[in-house]
Amino acid sequence: MAMAASEIEAMIRAALPDARVTVEDLAGDGDHYAATVTSETFRGLTRVKQHQLVYAALRGRMGGELHALALQTSAP
Repeated sequence: MAMAASEIEAMIRAALPDARVTVEDLAGDGDHYAATVTSETFRGLTRVKQHQLVYAALRGRMGGELHALALQTSAP
């Protein structure tokens, strides 16, 4: 079952309310996305920690409904 880009964006925004989020469907199949997330929450965190926060926001959907998500994260 595929996910819509808007659903991914909403889940990330719910967990990181200040985030600027863009999500792009890379293959048109609802399974392969690229996301850019900018949030003050990321300031001082390693890239791994930043990505972990985004994956946590997706509440276990990675590897199931969402097959692949290429992430770019940063603090403003």
